Amino acid sequence: MNEMINNGIVDRIRKQPGNLKYEYFIPFEEEGKILLIDQWSSQHALDVHHRSPMMQAIIDLRNKYELEMVVERFTEDNKSITSNNKKILSNIFY
Repeated sequence: MNEMINNGIVDRIRKQPGNLKYEYFIPFEEEGKILLIDQWSSQHALDVHHRSPMMQAIIDLRNKYELEMVVERFTEDNKSITSNNKKILSNIFY
């Protein structure tokens, strides 16, 4: 989290078109865990983010620190999750 912030990755993500929220939280009762909440204006904006160079930086940091990630996605309409997005998420996070 600190490296993401200090390297300017978080600021660049927040400036991407369609980014509504990109915030970190530390759960009080779950030491060693970080919660990231990001929100996008549309599926297209999220897809563009997933194809951006910042995703490789995120993957590199995840590998550097041997981080495990759990992704939960909440949408108003499950039909908005495209097959392309499912493929991207499975390649990045699992």
